[in-house]
Amino acid sequence: MELVALQKVLPEIHELGASLAAISPETEDNSLSTAEKNALTFDVLHDDGNVVATSFGLVFTVGEELKAIYKGFGIDLEKSNGDASYTLPIPATYVIRQDGTVAYHFAEVDYTKRLDPTEVVQALKKL
Repeated sequence: MELVALQKVLPEIHELGASLAAISPETEDNSLSTAEKNALTFDVLHDDGNVVATSFGLVFTVGEELKAIYKGFGIDLEKSNGDASYTLPIPATYVIRQDGTVAYHFAEVDYTKRLDPTEVVQALKKL
């Protein structure tokens, strides 16, 4: 849902001279499937083994209780992510200046709380 919401503000992001990319631990095939299924026109990149997320301090290990819940919903993390680590990234959003420095960031351990995409637009307007 978050990616679809970001897609909706993508024209505004482009008007401000910025680009958008999402990074996911899903395998390349699954990332492509997600992009196609949701008609995303921005890149959804594969973070093999959560290397990028780990470098940002954003990875957690899925506990047994959550594994059972995921399996109950038909979510197979091993298949989706291509490994048996049962690690996921904490959802995070970054606005990065052209010089590579972070202008704005949002990360929330509670994965049900996501940054409203209009806040990304507002952060870009302040650059």
